[in-house]
Amino acid sequence: DFFPGAYPSFTTLTPPEQTSPALPRNPEMDQKAKALRGRMFVLNELVQTEKDYVKDLGIVVEGFMKTIEDKGVPEDMKGKDKIVFGNIHQIYDWHKDFFVGELEKCLEDNEHLPELFIKHERRLHMYVVYCQNKPKSEFIVAEYDTFFEGVQQEVSSRLGISDFLIKPIQRITKYQLLLKDFLKYSSKAGLDCQEMEKAVGLMSQVPKLCNDMMNLGRLQGYEGKLTSQGKLLQQETFFVTEQDTGVLSRSKERRVFLFEQIVIFSELLRKGSSTPGYQFKKSIKVSYLGLEEHVDNDPCKFVLSCRGSAERFTLQAANLDIKQVWVQHVSQVLDAQSNFLSGERTSCLTYQHDGIGCNGMSSTMMVTQDYSALKENEICVIQGEMVQIMATNQQNMYLVYRPANSQSPAAEGWVPGHILGPLTKMLKDSTADASIK
Repeated sequence: DFFPGAYPSFTTLTPPEQTSPALPRNPEMDQKAKALRGRMFVLNELVQTEKDYVKDLGIVVEGFMKTIEDKGVPEDMKGKDKIVFGNIHQIYDWHKDFFVGELEKCLEDNEHLPELFIKHERRLHMYVVYCQNKPKSEFIVAEYDTFFEGVQQEVSSRLGISDFLIKPIQRITKYQLLLKDFLKYSSKAGLDCQEMEKAVGLMSQVPKLCNDMMNLGRLQGYEGKLTSQGKLLQQETFFVTEQDTGVLSRSKERRVFLFEQIVIFSELLRKGSSTPGYQFKKSIKVSYLGLEEHVDNDPCKFVLSCRGSAERFTLQAANLDIKQVWVQHVSQVLDAQSNFLSGERTSCLTYQHDGIGCNGMSSTMMVTQDYSALKENEICVIQGEMVQIMATNQQNMYLVYRPANSQSPAAEGWVPGHILGPLTKMLKDSTADASIK
């Protein structure tokens, strides 16, 4: 019997490679048949572990959550019980009512598998939301451990609530491993793997994003909204020396987060613990950010500064590779920022020229990258779509209207400003037309 959360690996069962043919066959055909058996083997494991997963989520939703709802929670815990479970109910419903059935169809039609993951990759972003909430959930479970142990006994579960709440994280990581194995056997069988490679790529990104979000969930003391800062591009631990008005601080270990809109410096708490924490210390908005690539003749150091202030942060990376990745990402963010601003100004001028009032934003903008809604009031948009701007807020979120298209009905909701860009190409065309008239 396997303990929950651990799935049988290929070594625990007799791998298809070990069946020896009774008669000598065409070795090439033999190789292909062996690979196809391996592929089916992976697919069966994917379907079986999905069924087990749905059963486990059922114990959380129908067992733990229902019991807590029926018996109530201690007075000082009211409201916190919702945080414990995050959006696990939504995850359970989708897997139970839809995904497990779709995976079973793949047993008959193997080619349906990559398409299934590609098509529903956006839906799997509900795991990112789950992971962002997970550190808060862990904190409450630890605080009310005796209450949850009591619930566990009532549900007569062998496992505690923490063992169940980690399962979505194990599952989202497991998909990429199984898909990689499926790809390996498909390739050995000489099949076309283009779609499968795309699916593996997408399913490798989601767990990375989940991990990023769990780390962000452990960041304390930041007043703004992290979800409004664009994508988290990089996070790393550096030795940082601060300089303000000529005074140098001694070098301190800092966890640094680079978003599309902001850089955040934080202090490491509970170092070496399984639940590390980060305390917010400083931030620099990308719109004020300066970068110096070379400093102190040290190949592993670079400087981030804040325009309009004497603050300078010298970051020392553990190795040259980390420094190069960061310098590259910071440069890209700064380029994107200047392109966006210059584009926004030209669009502004053009619109005023066209007689449309413009207060620093054009009434129609182009979506520059896909965005998956993370909250109820947000909408999903796809790169290349046109949206009408209706309002904007302090957090750089834009309320947009997206007209209906062949893929989806009309929608209205919020999206982050960093995924919108000016319609420079179209505007130039329209002004050219205007001048011809």
